Amino acid sequence: MHFPSLAEFIVEKSGFSGNLGMILGSGLSSISNELTNTIEIPYQDLNGFPISTVLGHDGKIVVGYLEDIPVIIASGRFHYYEGYSFHEVVSLVKVFYELGIQKIIITNSSGALNRSFKPGELIVINGHLDCTYRNGYKDPTIWKGLPFYNSDLIKKAKESAKECSIKLNEGVYCWTQGPSYETPAEVQELIRLGGDAVGMSTVPEVIESGRLKMDALVLSCMTNMAAGIIDKPLDHNEVVSVANKSSKDMTKLIYKLIKKI
Repeated sequence: MHFPSLAEFIVEKSGFSGNLGMILGSGLSSISNELTNTIEIPYQDLNGFPISTVLGHDGKIVVGYLEDIPVIIASGRFHYYEGYSFHEVVSLVKVFYELGIQKIIITNSSGALNRSFKPGELIVINGHLDCTYRNGYKDPTIWKGLPFYNSDLIKKAKESAKECSIKLNEGVYCWTQGPSYETPAEVQELIRLGGDAVGMSTVPEVIESGRLKMDALVLSCMTNMAAGIIDKPLDHNEVVSVANKSSKDMTKLIYKLIKKI
């Protein structure tokens, strides 16, 4: 993939000129429906680009305006477990960088590790653990602060949530490789390591954003309690369903937030 050429293609098709991008996760694509003057570009139209294969990921670029602010949205992302390399998983961030994007709002669906959190609530991520063990078998380190997590953006997200009367938790996100959900034993290990939520995406995008000196803000919808915390089996259809219901709060929060950043 030649990312400058892909960016040029998007500009030719859409006329996009702005500095705010979003990457939307499972069941959260309805935010793109709020844009006005939209132009859609399927990932299939981007030469050599990966394709989203997971339920709840639309697989398209949507360009338009949100509250008169130009925004480019990636509706659907790529995962390690789909067989993509790290380089391919972060393709959206690389394209955004070539488009001149300076700030990225990244959303996902996650399982709650913290027992004080409840399904359907939102969480702003302030740190992460790479629990894929792709670099060895040592315990992963919690990464907080710059270059990955901007305290000013987190503060503005919390202010926006308060103004919207939306409960916004804060915590550390654990990235696992998937595609299987975590076992109860694995969940207990993630809690021991300091995790508050767990999912199979996002951290590669945050790492790449930091490398490129782009400011990323991660908002997650906790769709379920992680395995073993409650006596209930996990189901991806339920994950998407809860995310769809919570997308109203996510959209309301983002509407308020983008006016501050």
